[in-house]
Amino acid sequence: MTIGYVTLGADDVEKALPFFDAVFGAIGYSRGEPEGGWAFYGPKDGAPCVGVCRPHDGQAPRAGNGIMIAFKAGAQDQVRAAHAAALAAGGSDEGAPGYRPPEGTEFYGAYFRDPVGNKFCVYATS
Repeated sequence: MTIGYVTLGADDVEKALPFFDAVFGAIGYSRGEPEGGWAFYGPKDGAPCVGVCRPHDGQAPRAGNGIMIAFKAGAQDQVRAAHAAALAAGGSDEGAPGYRPPEGTEFYGAYFRDPVGNKFCVYATS
């Protein structure tokens, strides 16, 4: 079984797009045209896998405690670019780009939150 897609809540989808355009663009994802209150992102040569929408229940979007979404990048420079894009677009730092654990050489990741508080990791493996 594979994950088909992930959705992220936003109060205002149009207002959220600059953040997600910047972060996902840094790892080679593109956005389809928003439709019906949804915006979907995915690899430029693949199917959409991340949707941004208002929560169906009409309540305010909020981050889940302990929930994190990780996106695999193709290289360390994309990890650094995505982290920088997140911070420049209004996100907050949860862990600067680097090896995890610090003495490791396989997992290079960066952590951040979007303006709603959802936590993300962008990583590359060598």
